Amino acid sequence: MSTATFTPIKVCGLTREQDVDAAVQAGVQAIGFVLYPPSPRHVNAARAAELAQRLPAFVTPVLLFVNETPEAIAQACAQVPGAWLQFHGDETPAQCQAIAQGLGRRWLRAARIPLDTQAPFDLVKYAQDYKDAQALLLDAHIEGYGGGGKAFNWSQLPPNVNAHLVLSGGLTPANVADGIRALRPRARSLAVDVSSGIESGKGLKDADKIRQFVDAVRSADNSAC
Repeated sequence: MSTATFTPIKVCGLTREQDVDAAVQAGVQAIGFVLYPPSPRHVNAARAAELAQRLPAFVTPVLLFVNETPEAIAQACAQVPGAWLQFHGDETPAQCQAIAQGLGRRWLRAARIPLDTQAPFDLVKYAQDYKDAQALLLDAHIEGYGGGGKAFNWSQLPPNVNAHLVLSGGLTPANVADGIRALRPRARSLAVDVSSGIESGKGLKDADKIRQFVDAVRSADNSAC
């Protein structure tokens, strides 16, 4: 008997009530809010709290920070109970763990994978350095911070990484199944994260594209059984 496969889905960069509702109705497991002012998908903590109140049980809010102060992170967490933290800047393992532990929150660490296949990135070492993270989110390394909607070369990753991974960066309904097939065998577990690939404009999600993305992920799960 084959074992059923289930890939958790996170939709990130939500700014509107209707987008939160569409993602929930499509069946995602996590909703990401970008608390990084330079991002076109930025919301402040108060707005993230408003949107997070729409989430039902078992859909997790995730707050994305880039080189933010512990005080600001604590203030945001006070407004969004139960949120996970996503560190997307230059935060060290010690900084991430100290902030998360002090707030009693689980956390993700973004690993910025070079688009240049000749540029080395030791994901095995990175996973060891950030071993206290609940998962590593794999995104393409672009100029500046935050997701750039770019897909890195999945084949450059090592064959075995002792970590839970979240595949991000340039995912769309058309390519997410290929990403799942390429990455799932390499990790302890695999989830996926999407933002620009389901948008009609920056920060504006498209309900049909969200459904298509979720359907593509579930189709990949079913084909793996």
